Amino acid sequence: MDALAIIQRIAPLNKKDLALLLPLFEEIVFKKSTAVIEAEKKSRYLYFIRSGACRVFYHKEEREVILDFAFPGDALISLNSYVHDKAGYETIQTMETSTLYKIDSLLLKALFSQSIGIANWGRRLAEIETLKIEYRLMSKLFKTATQSYEELLERSPEVVRTIKLGFIASYLGISQVTLSRIRAKGVLPERFK
Repeated sequence: MDALAIIQRIAPLNKKDLALLLPLFEEIVFKKSTAVIEAEKKSRYLYFIRSGACRVFYHKEEREVILDFAFPGDALISLNSYVHDKAGYETIQTMETSTLYKIDSLLLKALFSQSIGIANWGRRLAEIETLKIEYRLMSKLFKTATQSYEELLERSPEVVRTIKLGFIASYLGISQVTLSRIRAKGVLPERFK
């Protein structure tokens, strides 16, 4: 997904605002298993995925807990760094060679004071990221592992097939054996098999 499509997907901007915002999108390629944002470090940048996939995780008692996966068009951001200029708790790592757009958050915030359109775009981005967190929480509290797996497949079926089963099991909060049972039971709709 190119930068223009990503911008307009968040909130449509006029030509003048696009001309201000687009130059901030620096294309950069990360190899597989590269940490884009690291836990316990401040991140001055936010990223958008042009192509590839990433996982968002943190460490708990010497194991990784996967919070989410990110696919083309998704934002990668440490909200603690972005909002409070403090180190975040999450690590965001590529799961395959990925092309990302890197944006300096200080330059972006400077544009907020120059353009109400870009400021509203930034507000909309923050709202989307907040809703993603709420969605993850509600999913963990009220959905079965099978339902969450089906939703993950809905988001990006072609990429999900390439994600390690251990990563998916961690995301769902179940063992790899339980995930294998879910997949083997055939309870998923035919389009996901």
